[in-house]
Amino acid sequence: MELGLVRDIGIKALLAGGGSLLLFWIYTAVKLVLSARGINPLIKQFFTQVAAGRIDAAYLLTTKAYRQHVSRQQFIRFLADLKLNKFRNLKSGRPRIQEGDVILTVKLKAETGNDEMPLDFTFTKVDDNWRIARINRVNA
Repeated sequence: MELGLVRDIGIKALLAGGGSLLLFWIYTAVKLVLSARGINPLIKQFFTQVAAGRIDAAYLLTTKAYRQHVSRQQFIRFLADLKLNKFRNLKSGRPRIQEGDVILTVKLKAETGNDEMPLDFTFTKVDDNWRIARINRVNA
C-alpha cells in the first residue's frame, strides 16, 4: 500500500517538475523573442548600407564604445577582409542573451557553392534602439 502511495506522489512530483520546466522554457523563449525585436531590421540595414558603399552609415549603427575601440579605418579593413561581395544570402541563427546583450550568429552564404561565413554580432540596447556592440568571425 505504501509503495503505491510513494509511486503516485513521485509521478505527481515528476509531472509538476516537468510542467515547471516547460513553463520556464516558454517564459524564457518569449522573453528572448520580445527583447530581440528590432535586431533583424538592424542587421538588414547594416548589410544594405555596406552593399551600397555607405560605410560611414554602417559604422554609425555601432555603439559609441565600439567606435572608440575600432577606428573607421580598422572597420573598413575588417569589412574588406571579409570579402562580402562574394556572399549574397544571409541566415540568422538563434539569439543568445549574455549579460543583457543579445548575441546572434549570422551566416553569410554564397549563391553558388557551399561557401559560408559565420559572424557573431553582439547587440546592445542604447536609448531603446539596438546597436552593434561587436562583430566577430566565428572559427568554424
